[in-house]
Amino acid sequence: MSLKSLIQDMRGEIGSISRKGFEVRLGYGLRSRSHRVVHDAVGPPPVDALKQSCWANMPPELLRDVLMRIEEAESLWPLRKDVVACAGVCRSWRDIMKEIVKTPELSGKLTFPISVKQPGPRDFPLQCFIKRNRAAQTYHLYLGLSQALTDNGKFLLAARKCRRPTCTDYLISLDADDMSKGSGTYIGKLRSNFLGTKFTVYDAQPPHAGAIVSKGRSTRIVGSKQVSPRVPAGNYPVAHIAYELNVLGSRGPRRMHCVMDSIPASAIEPGGVAPTPTEFLPSSLDSFPSIPFFRSKSSRSENLSGPFSSQKEGKLVLKNKAPRWHEQLQCWCLNFRGRVTVASVKNFQLVASEENGPAGQEHDKVILQFGKVGKDLFTMDYRYPISAFQAFAICLSSFDTKIACE
Repeated sequence: MSLKSLIQDMRGEIGSISRKGFEVRLGYGLRSRSHRVVHDAVGPPPVDALKQSCWANMPPELLRDVLMRIEEAESLWPLRKDVVACAGVCRSWRDIMKEIVKTPELSGKLTFPISVKQPGPRDFPLQCFIKRNRAAQTYHLYLGLSQALTDNGKFLLAARKCRRPTCTDYLISLDADDMSKGSGTYIGKLRSNFLGTKFTVYDAQPPHAGAIVSKGRSTRIVGSKQVSPRVPAGNYPVAHIAYELNVLGSRGPRRMHCVMDSIPASAIEPGGVAPTPTEFLPSSLDSFPSIPFFRSKSSRSENLSGPFSSQKEGKLVLKNKAPRWHEQLQCWCLNFRGRVTVASVKNFQLVASEENGPAGQEHDKVILQFGKVGKDLFTMDYRYPISAFQAFAICLSSFDTKIACE
């Protein structure tokens, strides 16, 4: 039997297993009742069914070779769901997949939910877009499947705006249908001050070893129905965003300043390291609660075993790239390389600030860009050292009304 026919036969076997109990719903754009990675809709399949599968007893050497070829071949969604299906077959398959699948920094691919918390690629930006629903006050982040802005994309994250007397919260979730803070798919939030000029990004779990939780009434217990473990979640500050006041009403776009509390300034330098979580906290997700999908030799998480280095060195500071005034068009212009088509005060590009050290080539790279392409459609492109979660939260701050800045 050829390898090609073997893989095709194996995919058919995986499909039958998926239909019985492992319904793959990574959620990247799939409209369903839930956008979780793996949703057990009809109950788990019997253990004997998995043991009797011919693939569960495959020799490890052959299994590794087959799974490596699947991981390399299925590089784009929606076909990449086969990689997720392989990780859900049995323990041995999952262990091998944990070693094969690399972080977005190294592979440039978003595979499992933890990918949205890991830094993006170093060599190129990941192209995403945000859809806004004005009526429901919700925002959905999708990974672009092609250069065209008309594709549906693959769902990554969702956020819901909650107005409060003294501030505004944007609750961020892995589930497009459940964006409450009590949900098991809640991963963080963005909170603004009363004027909407200063924002704080909170992570629901520690972004690195030694992270300090912000005290507040909103701190909750994840998995409180369980006896053990009981893990506190919420209010770990990872970034602070400030918009410069425009008291005199001068012309020009907004000016913003981002301090990434969880990323050291050295991360933008060659060989620099940014925090790379390898797993969600126990019970922070309903599915695969504590599986470190990216605990592999290529992971740099071992460098973060001690207290975070930002306590000893400066934090990464980002600022918006200054636009230039176009005399013929009579407007402020930035080169978005065709990714932005509508002029808006919300458009911005973030680069490393001079506060991070002497200006160099690293300071010219656009780490995050956000721009308008339609009435309720915006592009979001990000790269190392920030994650999709951090980039999404920063972009959400641009949606908030800022009378004092315009």
